[in-house]
Amino acid sequence: MIVSSIIWDTSPDLVNLGPFTVRWYGFLFALGFFLGYLVLQRIFRREGKPENDVGTLLLYVLCGAIIGARLGHCLLYEPAYYLARPGEILLIWRGGLASHGGAAGILIALYFYNRNRPGQTYLWLLDRIAIPVALAGSLIRIGNLFNSEIIGTPSRLPWALVFARAGIVPLQPRHPAMLYEAAAYLAIFCILLFLYRKQGSRVPPGELIGLFLITVFTARFLIEYVKVPQAAYRLPLPLSVGQLLSVPAVIAGIILLAGSRKRRIPRRR
Repeated sequence: MIVSSIIWDTSPDLVNLGPFTVRWYGFLFALGFFLGYLVLQRIFRREGKPENDVGTLLLYVLCGAIIGARLGHCLLYEPAYYLARPGEILLIWRGGLASHGGAAGILIALYFYNRNRPGQTYLWLLDRIAIPVALAGSLIRIGNLFNSEIIGTPSRLPWALVFARAGIVPLQPRHPAMLYEAAAYLAIFCILLFLYRKQGSRVPPGELIGLFLITVFTARFLIEYVKVPQAAYRLPLPLSVGQLLSVPAVIAGIILLAGSRKRRIPRRR
């Protein structure tokens, strides 16, 4: 019996008109990239970069994020299933995206975008793209809430939710782990945006992406402790797959942030 609990039984569909359906997840995913476009447009305008490049840049990022996230989920979280059924990797509408894979996909996509863009170094791009990616990550996690996925372990906290559509029995209050991540990523977006607005083109190369990697994947590492395991297998370690994948990202962030201190641009007097 569930007493004094918040029941989450909201439909994942935002608009349903016969065969035409728009889901909350897809809407929030698209909204994240639209807002990202606006943020990057202002950054490019502020620094005198071609604004026409913003659309192309986000197209690269979008393709890299989706392909990387899908392959990341299939190969890192359910490898046995998808290696036996490789054709199902293409069935992306069935769900299954991994943020670590999405991050790797974006890094690769930026490399290809960067090859013919003088004045937009790879590190410059990483610093700027980190800002809207944090915002998009927050909105995507809210989309996970509407899908009743990435749920947490049982909890007696007053904000715990009973996910009626998650298909997990028995029904009991659980940590809204996806909302923890959404709040963390939104806070990180605000911090990165504040630092950029304060320094503009004087941001030391590597500072924003370094902070992004450290904060995002530290948050991910800690929140994994209250998540239901997502991988279809267990590691012979006291860590989840998500935690193990987060460690190299945090280390890379520390290296980038330390290097940015050496590249700090002197203030003009």
